[in-house]
Order: sequence, then C-alpha cells, then structure tokens
Amino acid sequence: MKNKYRDFVKDKKIVVSGGTGSFGRTLVKSLLDTDVSEIRILSRDEKKQEEVRFAFSDSRIRFFVGDVRDVDSVTRTVRGADLAFHAAALKQVPSCEFNPLEAVKTNILGASNIIEKVVENELEALVVLSTDKAVYPINVMGTSKAMMEKLAVSKARECFLNNMKTKINVTRYGNVMGSRGSVIPLFINQIKNGLPISLTVPDMTRFMMSLDESVDLVLHAFAEAKQGDVVVRKSPAATILQVAEALLDIFNAKNEIRVIGARHGEKLHETLCSAEEMAVSKDMGEYYQVSADLRDLSNYNSGSGSVGSLIETSYTSSNTQRLTSAELKALLLSEECVASELL
Repeated sequence: MKNKYRDFVKDKKIVVSGGTGSFGRTLVKSLLDTDVSEIRILSRDEKKQEEVRFAFSDSRIRFFVGDVRDVDSVTRTVRGADLAFHAAALKQVPSCEFNPLEAVKTNILGASNIIEKVVENELEALVVLSTDKAVYPINVMGTSKAMMEKLAVSKARECFLNNMKTKINVTRYGNVMGSRGSVIPLFINQIKNGLPISLTVPDMTRFMMSLDESVDLVLHAFAEAKQGDVVVRKSPAATILQVAEALLDIFNAKNEIRVIGARHGEKLHETLCSAEEMAVSKDMGEYYQVSADLRDLSNYNSGSGSVGSLIETSYTSSNTQRLTSAELKALLLSEECVASELL
C-alpha cells in the first residue's frame, strides 16, 4: 500500500459492507497493515465472520451481523465511523436473472440504505463497488448495479450542491481473479478433480485484475477522486479459452475442454467505460476518472455539461491490451488462489 494511502486511513474507523467476501477480506487484510483505528464488517453470514475472526485475530475488527436490506443494521454499523466501503451485493449473473427482485432488494435498495445513512451520519467518504456489467447492461445484475451507480452519483450531486460533508465515489471492476464468482477457482477445481473444464464461449473476453489491484483502486478513489467520480482501473484482458489453457499448463493437466455455451445474461465482451463516459473522463495513468455532472436542473442548458467532440470508442475487454499466453500464466501464478493450490 502506498504511503499516501496509509496516511489517509490512519486513525480512521472504516465500515466494510460485505467484508467477509473475497474482496472484502482482501481489503480488511490490507487495512490491518496500517494504523487504522477500527474496521467494522457488516455481513449476514455469521459463519464467514467467525472464519475472518480466526484468520485475522485483530481487536481492531468489529463484526456486525446484519443485512444491507435492513436500515437498522446499516444505521448501527455506520454511526460514528469515518469512511465506508460498500461491497455487499448479489454478484452471480444467472442467479440474478432468475431472482431479479432479490437483486433489486440487495443491489439497489440495500445500496440506497448505505448511501443514505452514510450521508445522514456525516461520514467523510463512501466508495461503492460496481462492475463492468453496469455499462450498457443486458442482465439483471448489471442493471441493478447501474441503478446503484445512479443512486450514488445522484447523492454525490446533492452533497455537492448543498455543501454536505460526505464525498461519494463509484469504483468499477472487471473480472477480479480469485473472487467469488470468478471462473478461475471453478476451473482449478475441475482440473484437480479430473473433470472436463466447462468453457462457455472460447472467444469471450474478460478484463483481468488482481485482488490487490482492486484494493488499490478503492484507496485511490477515497484519497484522490473528486465528488461523484466513477473510477476505473485500466486492465488487460484475456479470452476464457486462454485462461483455461494457461491453468492446464500451470497444473500440467490434460483435462478435456468442453464448450457449453453462454450462460443466461452473459456478454461476449465487457465494457468498463462507455463511449459517452470516455468523452468526459480524465486519464490518470493507471486509472480513468469519469467526472460526474454535478449541475442542478436550473442550469442544465448552460453548456457546461457538453461532451464536446464525442469519443466513439468504449473501453472494452476486446480493445484493451490483450495478454499473451506467457503474460497470463505469470499473472495467474502471482495470485494466491492459484499458487496455494500448487502446494
């Protein structure tokens, strides 16, 4: 973690909703390596909370059993905190397709509870976790996350116009390697059990980001982003076939690759920034920051929100840097979810 981020979180009380998930645990682990005052984990799975308690055994962690859908759970968790990160969500695309109202309850209404109570309790900053599937969404999960983004940016605009304390930002991710729902643990399990690798579409591309990189993105948003910005980390991509072949090479395995076709609601390629967003984004080196339109309705025709010369190209997993097989293999070997399975 960069020193400027260490200074930013020093002596802070930080809320992490969904803190027992793969991303949440990585964020908590990273924060424990700083002089953070307190980490409050809000999640509904007491078994996972017990696992985190034993894994880290740190008195700075406080556990709140509750659900983001329940406003009282959120209120008691955020009261008196300084910063909040919202990661709790329904993330499985097919599950959301078959249970759309549940996705609405968690990804939209639950996020709204977090946003409203963070602002009401005057926390310094809130970062909400979104996904590439929220850009030009075609499935329930992406649509619900797109609505969450709109809620966050709308509240950021309200805070800006009314000189309120809280800064709100959105971070948007592609495929986070090793996270819950990632294809990598599935492929490893199939390889180690001698099963065919269930490949959806060989040419399907996905952005590839490590868990550590995803944590850096959150901290960058907390420390550097402006009110309402959507922050995206530039990431390379690979095809699903490349991932399967790289893992077979790593594990020196000969499993059959069985093409099963796209699942409900899946895209061939994902988009991290739309063409419209690229027109108003700032290139921050490792990141794109998409500036929010913070005007009120009284000056919507002032021209200050013009996109000017519209960039007609989105930032997608088909036009970003494509990893070579060697690069992908090296990247996978650097991930704990892969390296630990080789022991």
